[in-house]
Amino acid sequence: MLLRIVSILFPLFAITAIGFLVGRRAKPDLSHANKLNMDVFVPALVFGALANKSFHITEFLPLLGATLAVVIGSGFLGLAVARGLGIAPKTLVPPIMFNNCGNLGLPLAVLAFGEQALAPAVVMFMVSNLLHFSFGAWLLDHRIKLGGIWKVPSVLATLAGLAVGLSGFEVWGPAMTAIRMLGEISIPLMLFALGVRLTESRIGEIRLGLIGAAARPLIGMLLAATVMLVVPLPERERALLLVFGALPPAVLNYIFAERYHQEPEKVASIVLIGNVAALVFLPLALAIGL
Repeated sequence: MLLRIVSILFPLFAITAIGFLVGRRAKPDLSHANKLNMDVFVPALVFGALANKSFHITEFLPLLGATLAVVIGSGFLGLAVARGLGIAPKTLVPPIMFNNCGNLGLPLAVLAFGEQALAPAVVMFMVSNLLHFSFGAWLLDHRIKLGGIWKVPSVLATLAGLAVGLSGFEVWGPAMTAIRMLGEISIPLMLFALGVRLTESRIGEIRLGLIGAAARPLIGMLLAATVMLVVPLPERERALLLVFGALPPAVLNYIFAERYHQEPEKVASIVLIGNVAALVFLPLALAIGL
């Protein structure tokens, strides 16, 4: 079991570590690559998974509801932790609510549970992504106009993929192959970019970073286990939900904190230490889930 867990996690952390080392030495500007990834490659990955003729969204409605419960529940428990410890809720709650289900979650799902796990993993990513770009942004700035969420390429790809899947329309085979090839670029690029991004983070407050790093996976796994007692899920989806709960804070939290001037250095500490702590919590979740 230990060797299996190591074999699953090694490619993820190896690519991230290479990105970190390259980031430290060469300091590459990945702004254009990251924009291409978010605007082209990730949407292609999402569309390819949802527009698949074997994908039926109705089969994943229980998982969708369970994921929604875990994300929203994490927000409430994160708020309780923030108030109990005297931490600004806008600083702590988003990193606890929104995890790294893109950079780490998608490749981890495929490596741990096979290609069949990509569709349910995309469903969980879809839920978290929609909430992060809407409620997550509003939480940091109540003046933000939520209408802009429909302009996010991954959101558009989600809607398009769902429309194709629900209509029963079958995309021309060669076109779908091209879309999937574009989508396959996104996963290693996300991991590499994550490593580079972590070199830009600074540990502004170790105590807060440790609190967030521990609270995010512990709250997530606790909620996932609780939700599974109520929502009946297939075995693979139960394991995926548990791993989803254990994922570290999303790097996007730092980007949002910087954009909305919400103590970005403290959020960077939570994100940086949280992703390092994933070396402990992800093996634990996989050991339970597998």
